[in-house]
Amino acid sequence: MTRGPGEVVVTGVGLAVPEAGTPEALLRRTACPVTGPAPEPFDTAARIGRRGHRYKDRATRLALCAALEALRNAGLIPSDGEEVTVPGDTIGVVASSNLGNLDTACLTAAAIAERSAVDLSPMSLPNASSNVIASWVAIRHGLRGPNLMLCNGATSGLDAVHWGATLVAAGRVRRAVVIGVETHNAVVEDLLGRSAGELLDGAAAIVVEGARWAEARGARAVAALGPYERRAGLGGCVEALLPDGAAPGVWFTPERYAEGPAGAVPVPGAVPRYDVTDAVGRASGALGVLQCAAAVGWLARAGAGAGADPEAAAGAGAGAGAGAGSAFGAAGPGAAPDPVPAFRQALITSGDDTADAVAGLLLRPTPDRRPPHPARAPLISMECSR
Repeated sequence: MTRGPGEVVVTGVGLAVPEAGTPEALLRRTACPVTGPAPEPFDTAARIGRRGHRYKDRATRLALCAALEALRNAGLIPSDGEEVTVPGDTIGVVASSNLGNLDTACLTAAAIAERSAVDLSPMSLPNASSNVIASWVAIRHGLRGPNLMLCNGATSGLDAVHWGATLVAAGRVRRAVVIGVETHNAVVEDLLGRSAGELLDGAAAIVVEGARWAEARGARAVAALGPYERRAGLGGCVEALLPDGAAPGVWFTPERYAEGPAGAVPVPGAVPRYDVTDAVGRASGALGVLQCAAAVGWLARAGAGAGADPEAAAGAGAGAGAGAGSAFGAAGPGAAPDPVPAFRQALITSGDDTADAVAGLLLRPTPDRRPPHPARAPLISMECSR
C-alpha cells in the first residue's frame, strides 16, 4: 500500500469519436450539432494498426484507440510506441460498456442453440466475456493493476470514473485509465428499437492520477476530480454536490434530458447546458466518460478566458446565480489543496428521475493554471505493492 495521492486529477484524455478528436472539438460539436449525412465511422486501423484488429470486436478496438490516445496524452506512452514508461503495476483499468459486446454474446448463444459449441471459433469465443474490453486494454499495454468492467446502466460511465479515482485514492495504483465505449450493430439496434444513426459508435478515455504522482513525473493535470454522488433522484444528487442552490459554471445534462417546470429543474436556468448525446448519439455506458472529456474542453476554454482577463472567470460560468461565488466544491478522493468556487466547476450528471439511480460528479480546474510549485524529488521509495 502506498501513501495517499492527495488530489486526484485528470492527466490525459483520448477520444475515438468521428470528427471530434479533442475535448475542445467534442465540446464545439456538442454546442452546435452538425446536421446532414452521418460522419464516416471512426477508423480504428489508422490508430492501432492491423495487429490491434485481430480477433477483436468493434467495441474493443474503439476502446483500444481511446485508451492509447489517453495514455499518450498523459505522457505514459511515447508518441511512437505502445509500451508504458512507468511500472505496469502502477496503472489500473476501469472500463464501462452496457452493450459493447452484446452482438458477440447473442450470436454465440444462437450458434450453440441452433447447432453446437463445436461450430464456434476458439479465437472469437473470448470476445463473449463481459470483461473483454478492460482485459484487452490491459494486455495490450502491460497494465497489471486492478482491472474492472462495469455494466451499470445509465450511470455506468460516471461510476467507472469514480471507481478509477477510488483505486488511486486507496493507494492500489498511482493512476488508472478509465474507458467508456459503445457501438451499434444489428443486435443493439433490435434491442433498443433505434436506428444506427441514433446510437454512439465510439469511445472516450481519461487517465485519473494522484496529483502527487503526476507532479513527480512532470505531468500536467487538465482537471481535478471533485465530489461524486449517487442518489435516487436528480434533484437530490445535485443538492448533495452543490448545496444551498449554488450554480455551477456549466451543466452536462443526462442523456436527452427534458427540462421540466422552472421550479422542478435542479440547476438555475441561466447555467449553460450541454448534452453530448446530441452530437455523438445515445451513449449508454460511455456517457459519463464522454461528459468528462467534454468538461475538460470547457475547463480549458474557461481557463483561457480567465487568463486573458481576471474578470473573465465569472464570465466563463455564464449565468452563475446569486451566491454562486461563495459556494465551494467539496474535495474528491484525497485532500484538495484549495476550495474552488462553484461557478468555476463543471457539473456532470448521468441518469434522471426515470432511471434507477442518478450519478453526479464535479470537475474543476487545477492548480496547474497558477504559478507552478517547485518540483518534488522522484518518489522512488513509494512503489505500489506487488
